[in-house]
Amino acid sequence: MNRKRLAFGLATLVVAGTAAFLYFGKPGGQGQQGGMGRHGFGGDRPFPVQAAAVTSGDIEVAITALGTVTARNTATVKARVDGQLLRVPFREGEVVKAGDVLAEIDPRPFQIAVDQAKGQLARDEAQLANARVDLQRYATLLAKESVAKQQYDTQEALVRQDEAIVLSDRAQVDNAKLQLEFARVTAPVPGRVGLRQVDAGNIVRASDANGIVVITQTQPINLVFADPADNLSGVLEHMNAKEPLAVEAFDRDGKKRLATGKLLTVDNQIDVTTGTVKLKAEFANADNALFPNQFVNVRLRVETRHDATLMPIAAIQRGTQGTFAYVVSPEGTAAIRPIALGPASGETIAVEKGLQPGERVVTDGADKLRDGAKVEVTTPGAGVAAAKEGHSGAGTAGDAERRQRMREKRQQREGGQ
Repeated sequence: MNRKRLAFGLATLVVAGTAAFLYFGKPGGQGQQGGMGRHGFGGDRPFPVQAAAVTSGDIEVAITALGTVTARNTATVKARVDGQLLRVPFREGEVVKAGDVLAEIDPRPFQIAVDQAKGQLARDEAQLANARVDLQRYATLLAKESVAKQQYDTQEALVRQDEAIVLSDRAQVDNAKLQLEFARVTAPVPGRVGLRQVDAGNIVRASDANGIVVITQTQPINLVFADPADNLSGVLEHMNAKEPLAVEAFDRDGKKRLATGKLLTVDNQIDVTTGTVKLKAEFANADNALFPNQFVNVRLRVETRHDATLMPIAAIQRGTQGTFAYVVSPEGTAAIRPIALGPASGETIAVEKGLQPGERVVTDGADKLRDGAKVEVTTPGAGVAAAKEGHSGAGTAGDAERRQRMREKRQQREGGQ
């Protein structure tokens, strides 16, 4: 019984192998042509594609780049005098105004210095007053020729010397008051404070590198990005005409618009290593959507072109002959048309030459097309993929017959057992 089953199985394999050889080896079969005809699909059957009409309309000429958000002002707040830090009244991350107290240093040594300078000034002012009285007396005696002229001149020089000493003392007093004022560390610019670098109770010095805290001014905030030098002429034309250019900042995916601002200025030289020039934009940033050192996608709107020839970006094809598109003729054939592209906006691109409004271009299914191929325009809902599967199934009818024969033989074998 087992020998009979083995012999029957071997016979079945031989029959199946012979059928496969005959099917795949015959001319025009699946093994040689793979179901592809002259036009890429099932002989002369039309190739299913999706197409869109070429239109006429307005398109915005925009420059896209990657930019870095920079604070309008960044200040590292440092102590300007040495001393013990008594109090740090600010809260980390809060917004402060210029002049707000951020830290207080022990003021007593500086108050003592002020008092000493004032005392020195009072003493020297008294000496000056006495020297002036003596000078007046010498002047009266000189008029009566009761004193020598040299003695009068010496007293006059002494008065001028005392006046200079008093001026120096007053400067010492002002300097001591200034040091006392520096004991109160205030915000030099408005903005948001960062993390505290030192705590109360520590000794701070004017030479400390880290300082007490860093302030970044984020309202307004700036954005710096690089633009190819080829686009510089169009930008400068608007700036020279005092026409503000709108700048949009998007997230890193380029989908969500974070803020809208205006172009502020252009750098004064081109970077020869990259062939770009830096541009700076300004944003109000009232909602704090932009953050210093944040990377964003930038879109600078330069102008709007009217009555431009427009087509979907999906219709663009590139090959050895350059940039082209497949144009669908009224007779249902696809022809290669060389085109020159213009600016793009979203999923639409302007065509400088090669196409006319009203023509149809292939947007999906052009990967296997050839010049002059027959096409069948399908609706987006129907799907090109489904149509392709239908054509592939039509070209493999022989496979279905062969599977049916093998299924019948399997049933016969099972019935004999």
